[in-house]
Amino acid sequence: MSEATHTDAQAACFEAGIKFGTLYHQFAGTPVAPESAASLETAIEEAIENQPYCTDATVEIRRGELERELAASTAEYTELTGRFLEVEIVVDYEGHEVVSRMEMEDGYPLMRLVSVRDAS
Repeated sequence: MSEATHTDAQAACFEAGIKFGTLYHQFAGTPVAPESAASLETAIEEAIENQPYCTDATVEIRRGELERELAASTAEYTELTGRFLEVEIVVDYEGHEVVSRMEMEDGYPLMRLVSVRDAS
C-alpha cells in the first residue's frame, strides 16, 4: 500500500476545519447575554488565534437573534449555539491562505471554505 500525501493547500484547509471544530465544541453551551456578548466574542477570537497557523479570527454574536431568544424566556441568559454565531477564520499554512466562515444558512450554522490562495 502506498502512503497518501497531501498538498500544503489541503493541509491549510484541514487546519481551518480544526479551528472550527475547536471553536464550536469548546464554546457551545457557554452562558451568554447581551451584556456579555462583546467580551465572549473577544475571548473566542483570542482563543482561536492562539492555535497554530491561525492569523485572524473574527467572531460576531448575532445580538438580534440572542435578544429574540431571551424575549421568549424568563432567564436573563441563554446557551451559546451556532445559530448565534457568525465567524470568519483565516489560516496561513506554508504560504497558503485559507479563509473560512460559519454563518446561518436555512436555519443551520454552515461552516465553509470561502477561498484558498497562494499567499506567497
